[in-house]
Amino acid sequence: MPVKKLRYLLMVALMALALGLVACGSDDDDSGDSGSSASGQIESNSANGDTPTLTIGSKNFTEQIVLGEIYAQALEAAGYNVKTDLNLGSETVALAALKKGEISGYPEYISTALTSFYDTAPEDVPGDVNGAYEMAKKDLAKDGIVALPPTPFASANAVGMLTSKAEELGVSTISDLQGKSQDLKLYGSPECRQRIDCLLGLEKYYGLDFKSFTPVDIGLRYTVLDKGQADLSIVFTTDAQLGTGDDKYTVLEDDKGVLPAGNVIFLTKQKTIDQAGPDYASTIELVQEGLTEKVMQELDARVDLDKQQPADVAHEYLVASGYIAG
Repeated sequence: MPVKKLRYLLMVALMALALGLVACGSDDDDSGDSGSSASGQIESNSANGDTPTLTIGSKNFTEQIVLGEIYAQALEAAGYNVKTDLNLGSETVALAALKKGEISGYPEYISTALTSFYDTAPEDVPGDVNGAYEMAKKDLAKDGIVALPPTPFASANAVGMLTSKAEELGVSTISDLQGKSQDLKLYGSPECRQRIDCLLGLEKYYGLDFKSFTPVDIGLRYTVLDKGQADLSIVFTTDAQLGTGDDKYTVLEDDKGVLPAGNVIFLTKQKTIDQAGPDYASTIELVQEGLTEKVMQELDARVDLDKQQPADVAHEYLVASGYIAG
């Protein structure tokens, strides 16, 4: 059986399991959302077509673009007029677009919202999802932004390197880099330089002083390792490259908890919710139910490794999950 087909079947099985667990834990009386049937399939509501067009945005890397496509296609299935403005840039660019009304909403990570937007120290980010969500929700509300409930999966920045290099240096935790970092080249996204859950945190909390830090396009974070340009690279814990099973890359343990994981929250405005009606938020929350870490990693893999288009991968997810018809 071809590898792609096998992985597709695995993804379907993972989603079925995830959705089954959600169903088992839900209240039987909580299936009356106007935008979905009792089976979980999204139903088109003609009234939604009379509301203002929704513009769904995303940041500038695979996982974000796939999520943006999932939300956009689901909302279209619910009867909304939808446009996309994906691959906007960093979190500051996406947030600015939301505040200006250029987009209706976009997916963000709880940890990013807390540490980047509101300067929360990593040690002050609650370790439990609900606590972190409530903190972010409260902070965002002060800026007139509504944070919808989080996804099941969480992702975090991480320090990645070739396994061969990690074995050569004898390192398995970030603390192990102390006394070695001065000889190591670190690559990361341009915004990493200003983020406490990235370069700033590695310097402040771990006391690391790298030979150099080079900003690089997020899509090249593994390429720079493969080509020997970087000794270390800032990666994401849900990256497809980390789930292939070949152990080519090693993620160093964040033993001081400086790089907190964050579930995804969809950010929007109350005005948009009021104009769009109840199907807007309920549809977004519905299609998140199957997004476990394994499923999200597989969706990322279908784009980054199999070179499929994010729109096609999002469609496959929605169909395989039973949210829309094939």
